[in-house]
Amino acid sequence: MLYFPSLNQDLIMGKGKNMYSIFKTVIFFLLIPLTAQDTFSIVAVDTLTGEVGSAGASCISGSIIISDLYPGIGAIHTQAYWTSTNQQNASNLMANGYSPDEIIEWLVENDVQNNPGIRQYGVVDLIDGGRSAAFTGENCSDYKNHITGDTYAIQGNILLGQEILDDMEIAFLSTFGTMDEKLLASMQAANVPGADTRCMDYGIPALSAFIRVAQPENTADSLYLQINVNNVPIVTSPIDSLYHLYWDWKRTKYILGDIDYNRLIDIRDILLLADFIEGYMSPTALQIDPSDMNNNGEVEISDLYVLIYYLVGTVG
Repeated sequence: MLYFPSLNQDLIMGKGKNMYSIFKTVIFFLLIPLTAQDTFSIVAVDTLTGEVGSAGASCISGSIIISDLYPGIGAIHTQAYWTSTNQQNASNLMANGYSPDEIIEWLVENDVQNNPGIRQYGVVDLIDGGRSAAFTGENCSDYKNHITGDTYAIQGNILLGQEILDDMEIAFLSTFGTMDEKLLASMQAANVPGADTRCMDYGIPALSAFIRVAQPENTADSLYLQINVNNVPIVTSPIDSLYHLYWDWKRTKYILGDIDYNRLIDIRDILLLADFIEGYMSPTALQIDPSDMNNNGEVEISDLYVLIYYLVGTVG
């Protein structure tokens, strides 16, 4: 049991309010790590590209600790009263070919503290067009729940409500783009004050956030994408920070001619470039470099000729 000495009345009232606010903030950071790890997260696979990914956020620092990716295989999140042993057991099972359902069943039956009711899991792999499973223990802190689809699992605890999970799912499924874009969209959908209710008083959804993606040729310690916002000031959303860091990274990954950043050069890129040239649309800062096919610093008709020639020559 934690004991805190009584506060002088002058500290609580009047001129002491600022000090009391500081005291509450200190206590907040002392107590949060003693409770649940992570609040809302997603694991997912792309069966067309073979990519696996995960993203999450929490009103504690270091939420990335819940995530394990196995390139070309799948992804695991173990959260809510996280333990390293349960995490390692889950990873060992995936490495040995267990299905998501089998991994969760084993974890529940063999919990390291014999207390699976306080755990939450999300597991997904690439087998048979994608398989997923999730588990939410009855003693996880409310609001708690999970959602699964063939290629994803979304789970959360200490939530504002079911709408956090629902909005994450809608954003993931409705975003046309790469795995990293879909994961980022899912996190953005939960970027509301108090998504993790422990952060409600601070007007932010969480204190830390992360996004990770592995391509099939990657190794576990050398991923295609890993951005970790480990902690932020309590006036800043870590999901906003994640968003800006992501697009800084994305600028370094463009392919000349891939104007929509879907890692393909196709008719959609031609139509976008034509719209830019005709003035129907203006390219974003990210779209200028992949649109400048002749590398002269301008987006113009000659870029369209080069792109069409490239595409016809590639198809032919």
